[in-house]
Amino acid sequence: MALNVPGVAVMVLFYLLVLGIGIWASFKSKREAKKCHGDKTEMALLGNRGINLVVGIFTMTATWVGGGFIVGTAEAVYNPSMGLIWAVMPIAATMCFIIGGLFFAEPMRNNKYVTMMDPFQIKYGKVPTAALSLASLVSEIMWVTGTLIGLGVTMSVILNLSYNVSIWISAAVAITYTLMGGLYSVAYTDIIQLILIFISLWLCVPFAMMGPAVVDITETAYNSTFQSPWVGTLEADRAWMWIDNFLLLGLGNLGLQNFHQRTLSAASSSTAKTTCFAAAFIVPTLGIPPILIGAVAASTNWNMTSYGSPSPSDRGETGLILPIVLQHLTPTYISIIGIGAVAAAVMSSTDSALLSAASIFTANIYRNILRPQASDSEIQWVIRLSVVVVGLAGTSLTFLDNSVLMIWMLRSDLTYTLMLPQLVCVLFFDVSNGYGAVLGCLVGLLLRVLCGEPLIGLEPLLKFPGCVLVNGVWIQRSPIRTICMLSALGSILLFSYLASALFGRGLIPERWDVFEVTTRNSKQSQRSDAVSETKAAKEPNEDNDACEPMLESRC
Repeated sequence: MALNVPGVAVMVLFYLLVLGIGIWASFKSKREAKKCHGDKTEMALLGNRGINLVVGIFTMTATWVGGGFIVGTAEAVYNPSMGLIWAVMPIAATMCFIIGGLFFAEPMRNNKYVTMMDPFQIKYGKVPTAALSLASLVSEIMWVTGTLIGLGVTMSVILNLSYNVSIWISAAVAITYTLMGGLYSVAYTDIIQLILIFISLWLCVPFAMMGPAVVDITETAYNSTFQSPWVGTLEADRAWMWIDNFLLLGLGNLGLQNFHQRTLSAASSSTAKTTCFAAAFIVPTLGIPPILIGAVAASTNWNMTSYGSPSPSDRGETGLILPIVLQHLTPTYISIIGIGAVAAAVMSSTDSALLSAASIFTANIYRNILRPQASDSEIQWVIRLSVVVVGLAGTSLTFLDNSVLMIWMLRSDLTYTLMLPQLVCVLFFDVSNGYGAVLGCLVGLLLRVLCGEPLIGLEPLLKFPGCVLVNGVWIQRSPIRTICMLSALGSILLFSYLASALFGRGLIPERWDVFEVTTRNSKQSQRSDAVSETKAAKEPNEDNDACEPMLESRC
């Protein structure tokens, strides 16, 4: 099959458009920086906390609606063993944004943190924060990998362009404009990308549904016409697995710097909360087109198409179902428009992950641990280098597997079982400390490894009720991820309390207190008293002041 030259030309124009907007935003960032006398790091990473409501809604929504979201949702609906009922990503995102807006956005924004790791830095110190920061970095790199795979498989099918070439070119464009403008470039390119995603996807759906080889999707929803019904089924013995996946994909994203970077960059805490609530309703609407495309694929007689028999699921190409539908069930010009939607989605998520990872490394590892005396100029170069390294690392991992859904699940697994309980404890439980954080992390990680993971071929050593052998693979039908998350949460609180009690009562000498729990507890008590006095003296409407900002920026 020859290279699709018109398609490649359209993609080049799209990339030039995105790159142009990114360059324009970088000049805007530099103009804003000249007006301000604050920290340049905050300007690069958070846009000087000046992202307004409209831009905030666009960038929050675009960050979630990535290549993994679109391709993974279509894959789940088409997969004969899953179906619509297992395609929980759109609804799980709604739960994530609502909970994030209700409980996380305000305390994070009011304290003017630069990254989600800042409260750990303040409360636990350098060593626990460094360890948790590394886990967070890994999750962001996996986000880059998952989104780029979505684009690579789509371009390789529709444009007949090399999978690796597609991915590396896309990564290079995203890295370039993220380097130039920081959050401003990311936010403003998200606007045009989200508009393209919405228009392109909805334009493709009618053409795919009207194909001569496609049966009415309402007929195949509950009937086994060409494969299992695309609505899917939820047997009683798999109910806990469904609940586990839903909580994993919903709550797990609250442990991502991606989410918190959007709320921290908002102009105020009320803007941050409104951004979350608006995105909670917009994201599911963008999940409808990939759901319909997955349903169309399950309702297609592939023998009547240029794809032929056997079907994609029989060939093991379930992960490629969205580009396959666009290539074989729609006109050429429509398939090119469809790939534009996927490319826009990938860009909008990749640049966010790049900047999120760079934020954590620069602010919480390099500046606070490795080089506290680093100058602003040095920090700017570290940010740029971090963006490049993370981009290269995430892109290099795309050769491991072409299933977007697998990468998405593994990344969510890490944030759900390890990062979420840590963040909940550091924000909402005063008793938590460095000892609890480290031991809770070890308990959660050990338990998760013992439970096994079929996606990476890890057999379980700890088998919960309902663990069965299916086609030679052990499947845990208990909510093992939620069990691991709750175990980590309980361990953090238990070990934190024990450490505080042992040191506080003098049962263990204070000189052995490597995480300085006693000292930090006394400082925290003094800080709480000072904050209470300050709040009592303030006017009721001054809700945007911080009790202890990590970086201060004034214009």
